[in-house]
Amino acid sequence: MQSRTPQGAEPGPNRADIESSLSVALASVMAGARRRAVRDGDRQVDTAHLLHSLLEQEPPVRSVFDGGPQVARLLGYLVQRSIGYGLQWQGTVEDSGAVPLVAAAKETVLSPAAAGAMEAASDRATLRGQAQAEGVDLLAALAADAECRAVEVLRRAGVDVDALLVRIESECEKGRESGW
Repeated sequence: MQSRTPQGAEPGPNRADIESSLSVALASVMAGARRRAVRDGDRQVDTAHLLHSLLEQEPPVRSVFDGGPQVARLLGYLVQRSIGYGLQWQGTVEDSGAVPLVAAAKETVLSPAAAGAMEAASDRATLRGQAQAEGVDLLAALAADAECRAVEVLRRAGVDVDALLVRIESECEKGRESGW
């Protein structure tokens, strides 16, 4: 998938705006995704970085998948990112058209698609009456963007993305009923 976005482009919302709308757990996920992007030599945190960090750090996110083998397969694809699978992404900016582009950045920033997912996660939390987004909010936002790298990884690992979205909504409904 070739990007339409110039290398190093920064998305609209700034880091403070995004991070203020995150739970402590999701802020930790974001920090993990940033570290992974830096370690991989990427200038942007993309949706695959976010998915990887979510799977590693958030048990409620892992619980909406079809068990351990599916999560293991996903993590396998994500770990291979820098040594094979995902090499086509190096040096490109992930842009699914979700967020307008602005000037080049000098630090590791969110890709436009990742910034859009973070905004959508925050919006989901607001609709639930919560001030801060949780991991399942971000997973739902990632899965809803059919053009993002995270969805590409999900599909390659055999995840039915539509069924995943249904399971996420079902888990959220159960959570609302039990008072979270």
